[in-house]
Amino acid sequence: MKILLLGSNGQLGWELIRTCPENISLTTCDFPKVDFCSSNSIEHCINANKPDCIINAAAYTPVDKAEQEKDLAYRINHLAVLEIAELCKKNKIFLVHISTDFVFNGQNFKPYQPDDRPDPKSVYGKSKLEGEQTARKILNDQALIIRTAWLYSAHGLNFVKTMLKFMKEKPSLNVIDEQIGTPTWAKGLAHAIWTALSKNLTGTFHWTDAGVASWYDFAMAIQEEGVNAGLLDKSIPILPVPTLQYPTPAKRPMYSVLDKTSFWQTADIKPVHWRVQLRSMLRELK
Repeated sequence: MKILLLGSNGQLGWELIRTCPENISLTTCDFPKVDFCSSNSIEHCINANKPDCIINAAAYTPVDKAEQEKDLAYRINHLAVLEIAELCKKNKIFLVHISTDFVFNGQNFKPYQPDDRPDPKSVYGKSKLEGEQTARKILNDQALIIRTAWLYSAHGLNFVKTMLKFMKEKPSLNVIDEQIGTPTWAKGLAHAIWTALSKNLTGTFHWTDAGVASWYDFAMAIQEEGVNAGLLDKSIPILPVPTLQYPTPAKRPMYSVLDKTSFWQTADIKPVHWRVQLRSMLRELK
């Protein structure tokens, strides 16, 4: 199978490249090789590579900045997806599109099912929702949409690496303890995508690692595992604080745990707890 990976420079793209199965012919593409703000650039990239499948891991992800750069967020997260989906339909290309927990309002307080009603509260969430809805409408059963959350890896910028940096530099940290979700190692998501493709899954699914945590819980685990791995010389005080203490331009979901049961069962994947995955990722930083 010939697969074109869009968004290859990001955390997920990096993990997809290094976990790519031997039977896959993978071509990668990202800015500036392709400009997701240019219809002609997107069309040229797809027509030049003639893939059987496209994995779209490209997105505008600065959640707070999106509140001021609304047009750019919608151009990349919605209109670019529309153009990719139309080209997929025209050329009979299967699409894997990555979406987010931000499509929900965070007020459910039980794990979100894939068919629960979306209700995004931020520009980022709204633009990502329109993107996935467009792909679904145009391609129907010729698309696989995977929502994920709290992604991190050894590559790029993310919460884990930021916390490790702060823990080395600061005497103490304050971390929000009211927002609940699930940390997700991008490598685990990459394996899940390859498995889903091998089993011809279509429709909308959720993927994160197993378990739940607040950002405070996550930070505490990062410090403990970081010390154990020799990445940190010592522990510092980490204090739990309410969301109101750190106001942000974009509203975050307070509870964004995703129910992965249908993905685990349909793809026959055994869930791994997020803390086990964190430990594995930290070993890659040594």
